[in-house]
Amino acid sequence: MFKGRHFDRSVILLCVRWYLAYNLSLRNLEEMMAERGISVDHATVHRWTVHYAPLLLEQFNRRKRPVTSKWHMDETYIKVRGRWMYLYRAIDSNGDTVEFWFSERRNLAAAKRFLSRALKRHGRPERIVIDGSPTNWEVILSCDTADRLQDRTRRDLKPIRIRQSAYLNNRIEQDHRAIKRRILPMLGFKSLSSARVILGGIEMVHMMRKGQAKYARNLQSPLAEQFDLLAA
Repeated sequence: MFKGRHFDRSVILLCVRWYLAYNLSLRNLEEMMAERGISVDHATVHRWTVHYAPLLLEQFNRRKRPVTSKWHMDETYIKVRGRWMYLYRAIDSNGDTVEFWFSERRNLAAAKRFLSRALKRHGRPERIVIDGSPTNWEVILSCDTADRLQDRTRRDLKPIRIRQSAYLNNRIEQDHRAIKRRILPMLGFKSLSSARVILGGIEMVHMMRKGQAKYARNLQSPLAEQFDLLAA
């Protein structure tokens, strides 16, 4: 993963982890590395993050613990080049992240792509809680019907139950805040592609803090240890 890099693996992982996990700017990291006698440009840190975040997330997803069969689904707003775009997210009844998907648009196609990914990766939930969005209701019905028609096991699959309640969906609204807190100091993303990659890294760190990796010894497993295990 680090073959041919000018900088040591430990320096790269440190910068990527700090940028994804803490409210630091790229220039903050440049200054912090300089204080340690390491000359690295802030643009280089950004390139490292864009390159390594997807690779680390892929490794994480292979070692992610199963989620429960009761989900909460919602979307939140993220600014890219001055425009609002949409981060679709779902968590389970324990508060663990099920899936996420960043989209330029908030519509039926985007919501369907998000839920289809979640169903493919985690299987069918018993219940999904949503707010008052008629689009999300329609998407669940559509994906549920398609999933049951494509099932070849000949099981009598029960329809996914939909619970529409803004009060019950406060759980995921609270979970959005952890992502939004990290994004706020970034003052907006410059492109859709970099936003998608960096948001994936931020979501990965959020899942690590929840102890969602199978390799995590406990909920207090240090982020540094978890990053090292992924990059091994």
